[in-house]
Amino acid sequence: MTEVAPAEPRRSAVWAVLAEILQTILIAVLLFLAVNLLTARIRVEGSSMEPSLHDGEMVVVNRLTYRWAEPTRGDIVVFYFPLDPSRRFIKRVIGLPSDSVEARDGLMYVNGVALDEPYLAAAPRYTGSWQVQPDTLFVLGDNRNNSDDSQNWGTLPMSEVIGKAVLVYWPLPDVGVIPHYSLVAAAEG
Repeated sequence: MTEVAPAEPRRSAVWAVLAEILQTILIAVLLFLAVNLLTARIRVEGSSMEPSLHDGEMVVVNRLTYRWAEPTRGDIVVFYFPLDPSRRFIKRVIGLPSDSVEARDGLMYVNGVALDEPYLAAAPRYTGSWQVQPDTLFVLGDNRNNSDDSQNWGTLPMSEVIGKAVLVYWPLPDVGVIPHYSLVAAAEG
């Protein structure tokens, strides 16, 4: 006579497998939530940031950077466009709160000091002067003559800033850390 194995070990093995699957799903959901709370991902649209960033590149944005630190001149930031918050823009910080910004003779001046901007596609062909108000930034595209930015629509409220652009992750040949320039050091010599 043959003995029949009890059903209990099979049931506990099934429960163990189900517990492992649920644990894996829980960890995946927690990682997904953490990544989406800490970062954002955007697609660069248009040529306003050339030659630094190109149309179609995918960028990772650090959402937490400006929770603990203030933006600095030279940072590349992603923000909700003030005139249409459904759109996201990416530009470079040129002026900080209380700065005086001026465009003349193909150069940008901050507080009377010309900026050294090695990343520009071409010198700006426009002139103007702006005063950066508290809790706002003055942002410009690196392709100054083909960019919808602060010289067109004014300063950017800090409340609209999503975060600092840190990494290009697509397409593969362009993968890398996004360079940020210290315009304070360049302006002060």
